[in-house]
Amino acid sequence: MATREEILQSGKGEIRVFRAGMYQREEFRVKRIDSPFGKYAVLELDKFADLKELLRISEEYGLPVFSKNGKIFPKGKSAKDFVGL
Repeated sequence: MATREEILQSGKGEIRVFRAGMYQREEFRVKRIDSPFGKYAVLELDKFADLKELLRISEEYGLPVFSKNGKIFPKGKSAKDFVGL
């Protein structure tokens, strides 16, 4: 399992996700998003995933997670907390 730093450096990482009733390894890509505060990094999945799983991944890696069905930030954080990553 890749760490946060490894994922940010390589630009992608495989993370185990519970999807469609079973565990799968999905590739998350790092995407840089523009905001009024500057650019910040997010983990992006190009498929649908349960919001509960996205929240777990966001909390575990300390990064925002975007997928086709939602955008999740770690508890108590917003976009400005990730500027410069």
